[in-house]
Amino acid sequence: MSLNLLALLISQMLIYSAPLIFTSLGGVFSERAGIVNVGLEGTMVIGAFAGVVFNIEFAEQLGKMTPLVAVLVGGLVGILFQLIHATATVIFRADHVVSGTVLNLLAPAFSVFLVKVIYGKGQTDSIRQSFGKFSFPGLSKIPVIGDLFFKNTSLMGYVAIATAFVAWFVLYKTRFGLRLRSVGEHPQAADTLGINVYKMRFAGVMIAGFLGGIGGAVSAQSVNINFSATTIVGSGFIALAAVIFGKWNPLGAMLASLFFGLSQSLAVIGSQLPGLQNVPAVYLQMAPYLITVIALAAFFGKAVAPKADGVNYIKTK
Repeated sequence: MSLNLLALLISQMLIYSAPLIFTSLGGVFSERAGIVNVGLEGTMVIGAFAGVVFNIEFAEQLGKMTPLVAVLVGGLVGILFQLIHATATVIFRADHVVSGTVLNLLAPAFSVFLVKVIYGKGQTDSIRQSFGKFSFPGLSKIPVIGDLFFKNTSLMGYVAIATAFVAWFVLYKTRFGLRLRSVGEHPQAADTLGINVYKMRFAGVMIAGFLGGIGGAVSAQSVNINFSATTIVGSGFIALAAVIFGKWNPLGAMLASLFFGLSQSLAVIGSQLPGLQNVPAVYLQMAPYLITVIALAAFFGKAVAPKADGVNYIKTK
């Protein structure tokens, strides 16, 4: 494989991995707090919708800063959306899977309805400002390494990787992270130590909403460039698989997301890679989902979830 093809593969991998990394990190925080979050797909959808609409409406005023601000807007809308899940599971003690499924069903229908109300059609126009390719000043000039990793690559991919290390530090090296993990392992014991279990679980779900919304907004502004009913299809479930594949660890989820992002990128550039030119495109498009299923089947039994993950907490008990 030539250096140019390898650089293209790495660049595409980072582009497709970034949304998965952000969303899977959110899933880690939620499930470490004891709340199963299958609603990551819906959160990505609502984040993508909010990010694209903001981008279209404010591109003239914000210029090149539009995609970054739109990402934050997507994250904030994701928080509001996941508030439904937090209220249902923490306050009303609803089944976590059912609540998350409702989010996944609600988000596409609600967002497409709003698109039709706002724009009069089933999808938005293409955004005016997208992330595009980014070259790191100085680093892109390094021979070989610069061409592979720092030239014409995904800025948000590196931001996502850096966020994974920050998430690991927060979970394992701070008081907040210790408390969050404690309510996901043994909420009764945490409660006896004065930790507000409900508050910490809400915090975990809100973080999942913020990062999931960011993941959706990043995907829409770097991969799809508009919003429609098919902008986010399966990415949230792949991110959830990365949480499990990564053993509920931020760094593990990040590595799993890179792996799944690589499989997604093959559907785009597979025809340019040696050995894959003659593979029908439909098989390459199926690859991410097949690999996800195989990975889960192979490693699910070896991954141990937080003990209280999915278990509703009743303070009186």
